[in-house]
Amino acid sequence: MLSIVAEPGDAKVGRLLNRIGGAETIRLLDTDELMPELRREDAEVLRHRVRLASEGADFDELMPRLLDGRYAPLIPGDRGWPAGLADLGERAPYVLWAEGATSLLSRPVSDLVTITGSRASTSYGNLVTGEIAAGLAEEDKVVVAGGAYGIEAAAHRAALGAGGSTIGVLAGGIDLNYPRGNTELLDTIRAVGAVVSEQPPGAVPTRSRFLARSRVLAALSAVTIVPEAGARSGALVTTEHALRLGRGVGAVPGPVTSAASTGPHLLIQDQRATLITSAPDAQALMDRHSESQSRPVGRTAPGSSLDPEQAQAGRDELDRRL
Repeated sequence: MLSIVAEPGDAKVGRLLNRIGGAETIRLLDTDELMPELRREDAEVLRHRVRLASEGADFDELMPRLLDGRYAPLIPGDRGWPAGLADLGERAPYVLWAEGATSLLSRPVSDLVTITGSRASTSYGNLVTGEIAAGLAEEDKVVVAGGAYGIEAAAHRAALGAGGSTIGVLAGGIDLNYPRGNTELLDTIRAVGAVVSEQPPGAVPTRSRFLARSRVLAALSAVTIVPEAGARSGALVTTEHALRLGRGVGAVPGPVTSAASTGPHLLIQDQRATLITSAPDAQALMDRHSESQSRPVGRTAPGSSLDPEQAQAGRDELDRRL
């Protein structure tokens, strides 16, 4: 129910969940009672948003339809819940709607790698992405991406082509293939990999939901790799989340004349990412961050290319972007 009436990544909802649990959170949202650890004005804003989102909804009809067994709704503590999401703290997902091989979600964070980047990718970017994703898939790593055009689609296809595993993280409802041009690809991922979303069936993707998805892409994996991205690409928001979480970040260099390589070049120049040119480079970065799920949020792993000042710079940049 929270995934229907509350936007993903709301720290106020997360605070309530951590303090009083799901059932009591739902009850308080439907009353005028005081909410633990929330100022009255914050509680009123939250209630107003929830009322707007639930206006006209018939939950007696809706809930049985959503829970008809077609999709697997996972919550923290479930067997298939991804361990890395705990590092998001109060901004962790309330639920993940999943379809396909949900066992992939319970793999160790060290087995997962997120590859994201420009939708308007170049042939160079697609080639390098494919080589890196296929090489990692052959080493039994799970390739995570958002199912978008460009770099993410290239990563999914390469992983599938290598006979490996891949997870698609959607910004809209779990039942919606977005973008529509990738319907065949996303249906293949549903059949042999896994597709997940914080959004229930029918929810439309919005800008805020794409931004919220970035933190999930970063938290699921030990490392996030950006083969191509513009200077203001949403992929860079994912890397800032990864830095905040103490995950590894890799970037692929490209032609200095290519706008699609500006994002990776900035990451490398600012020493916020390790230079990646091949699957072995990516594997080495993953090895250095293999224990990231056991470290406190925001700390940098031993052997990381980032020192505390650089990690703080990443957190400051994320705050600016959001």
